[in-house]
Amino acid sequence: MAETQTDAARRRVLIAEDEALIRLDLAEMLAEEGYEVVGEAGDGETAVRLAEELKPDLVILDIKMPIMDGLAAAERIAGSRIAPVIILTAFSQRDLVERARAAGAMAYLVKPFQKSDLVPAVEIALSRYSEIAALEAEVAGLTDRLEVRKTVERAKGALMTTYNMTEPQAFKWIQRTAMDHRMTMKEVSERILAETAGGEVTQPAP
Repeated sequence: MAETQTDAARRRVLIAEDEALIRLDLAEMLAEEGYEVVGEAGDGETAVRLAEELKPDLVILDIKMPIMDGLAAAERIAGSRIAPVIILTAFSQRDLVERARAAGAMAYLVKPFQKSDLVPAVEIALSRYSEIAALEAEVAGLTDRLEVRKTVERAKGALMTTYNMTEPQAFKWIQRTAMDHRMTMKEVSERILAETAGGEVTQPAP
């Protein structure tokens, strides 16, 4: 548990929400879980500026904000590869979730939310962002990168189903196996898919 808190304490979060009360609740929840809130904004334009200045590890954006909405701000922040983005949305705005994903959001939270909803969303966003960064470092071309991501996603699913792994565990498994055997993550993923289709893949050492 101490290790988790130490890891969380190293994660710096920027919050953008035009409702001060929600912003305060969010900051308190994050602080209680050991995250460091390094900046707060009430509109998307300020959020983008602060993200560029502060270089946080994570940005949480409400969809509906003045001057620049959360989707536009997410596009700017994600497009510049500054940090992973979590989008806050009201229940009635769930149709905007796909637009949020297209804008580069790694996860989303539906308001009203609890601390038990917040922490998993934060961890999912950080995990997915690190996965994408690792894949981008391995593959240069955009088309190839998308193909590799699809293959790795399918291989993760196979490991999760066969061995009851979490999504981050499955990705780390693929990444570590690729490093140990001097293979690409695509090659490891293709082998996993071939083996799971024909039987069972050999489970890696923990």
